[in-house]
Amino acid sequence: MKLVCVVSSLALALSCGAALAAGDAEAGKAKAAACAGCHGADGNSTAPQFPKLAGQNERYLLNQLKAFKSGKRQDPIMSGQVAALSDQDMADLAAYFSAQQTTPAASDPEAVIRGEEIYRGGITSSDVPSCMGCHGPDGAGNPAAGFPRLAGQHAQYIEAQLLLYRDGKRKSDPAAMMRNIAERLTVDDIKAVSGFIPGLHINEDAIK
Repeated sequence: MKLVCVVSSLALALSCGAALAAGDAEAGKAKAAACAGCHGADGNSTAPQFPKLAGQNERYLLNQLKAFKSGKRQDPIMSGQVAALSDQDMADLAAYFSAQQTTPAASDPEAVIRGEEIYRGGITSSDVPSCMGCHGPDGAGNPAAGFPRLAGQHAQYIEAQLLLYRDGKRKSDPAAMMRNIAERLTVDDIKAVSGFIPGLHINEDAIK
């Protein structure tokens, strides 16, 4: 499974490289005003059902905006928000939010032990790979492959997305990778790993 993840990462990076438009973070700042109501002015949402966008890797943000616009990813709010955006608008927004600093968060104390086991070691009995194989030991994600940063993200949002993957309702994952993994997770597994992830911390200076 780890090999599949690495190969998929490389293939995705190569296939998407030419398609990534050059975003202008300064232009994106002005365009982000429409996003502030849900995601916060700097991308740090305070409502746990809405994801933090600040510090998220640029390729992932752009890919998700395109998925919402194409209808590959469904959401009643986002579908309306992206309808009038051009490719340049989406690239600018991705550049802006990726350049912002993510506010730190904490793990759910009740989820730390089981959640960390799943994140770092997977679940051998269910053939579930470790989350860190694709998202990194500190939750930084894989920017080149477009795998998202998880560190500092809201637990409620992570849980909701894993459930959508598990039920086959979110289909924007390359090669159904997340759907194939999430369908082998129980609801308790999802709650545990979702509760652990927010407390992951990244050395921001080390990745600049």
